Amino acid sequence: MLTFLARRLFVMMPTLFFISVLVFIIIQLPPGDFLSTYLNELQAQGEAVDPAKIAFLKQQYGLDQPLWQQYFDWAWGLLHGDLGFSFEYNLPVTEVVGDRLWLSVVLNFSTVLFIYVVSFPIGIYSATRQYSWGDYGFTLLGFLGLAMPNFLFALILLYYANVVFGTSIGGLMDPEFINQGWSFAKIMSVAEHLWAPVLVIGTSGTASMIRRLRANLLDELGKQYVVTAHAKGLSPTRVLFKYPLRMALNPFIADIGNILPQVVSGSVLVSVVMSLPTTGPMLLAALQSQDMYLAGSFLMFLALLTVIGMFVSDLLLAWLDPRIRLQGGVSQ
Repeated sequence: MLTFLARRLFVMMPTLFFISVLVFIIIQLPPGDFLSTYLNELQAQGEAVDPAKIAFLKQQYGLDQPLWQQYFDWAWGLLHGDLGFSFEYNLPVTEVVGDRLWLSVVLNFSTVLFIYVVSFPIGIYSATRQYSWGDYGFTLLGFLGLAMPNFLFALILLYYANVVFGTSIGGLMDPEFINQGWSFAKIMSVAEHLWAPVLVIGTSGTASMIRRLRANLLDELGKQYVVTAHAKGLSPTRVLFKYPLRMALNPFIADIGNILPQVVSGSVLVSVVMSLPTTGPMLLAALQSQDMYLAGSFLMFLALLTVIGMFVSDLLLAWLDPRIRLQGGVSQ
C-alpha cells in the first residue's frame, strides 16, 4: 500500500507541472495583456498616455520579459507559496484572495458532502422499491433538479426568502464580519448562511447521482449472484449492502475527482447571484481584465482540487473493490 501511495504521489507532481504549463498558455492566448486593456480604457476616457509610463509599467509588471521567463518566475513563486502579483488590485495575489480560497474549499466540500449524503439513501430507496409512489416522487424531483439551472433556483430562493420570510440569504456571513478576523461568532455566521448555496449548487448534482445510482443498483440487483444469495437465506438488507451496493458504488467513487471541478464551475454564476465571497466572481473578473497571475492562481487551485480528488478516489476504489489490484494487474 505504501508503494501504491508513493507512486500516486509521484505521478501527481508531473501532472501539476503540465497543468501549470497549459494554464499559462491558456491565459496568454487572448490578444494583448492587462496593460494593453488598461491603456485602452484610459484612451477611451480621453486621457493621454505617456510612452515613458507604458515602458515603466511593462518593466514593473514583468511584461517586457519573454513568455518562458514569465512562466518560470510564476511557477517558481507557486512552489514557494507566492501566487504572484495582481495587476488590477496592485497587490500580491495572496492578499487579494484573502479568505476566498478557504471559503471556496468549505463551500465545495460541503456541497459534495451534501450530494453524497442526500443522493445515496434516495437512490437506494428508489432502486429497492422500483415503481412505487416514492420512486415516482423522487424521480420527478430529480428531473426538476436536472432541468432547473442553478442560478435560476438561486434567484427563486432569494425572492421567496425575502418576500415570505423577510430575510436575506445572500452572502456567506453577516455584513459585520466581512473583512474581520476569524472568531467563533464569524464561524457560526458562516455555518448559518452555508445551507442556502449548498442547497442551490448541490441540487443538480444530487439529482444526477440519484438517477445513476438507481440505474446501477437495479442492474446489480438483477444479476444471478443476488438471486443465489437470496436463495441461501441471507436477509435482503445484508445482501444489498454486502454485494450489489458495493459494486454499484464504483462509478461514484471514481467520480470524486470529476465532481469537484464541476461543483466549482457550477458555483461561479451562483456566487455572482448570491453575492458569495468565493473564488468564482473574482476568477471571472480576472479573466475579463486579463489579470493573468490572479486568474492562473485560481485555475491552479482548481487543478489541485481535481488531482487530489482523483488521488482520493483511487485509494477508495482500491479499498472498496477487491477486483481492483494495486499493482496494475499484477497478482498479489
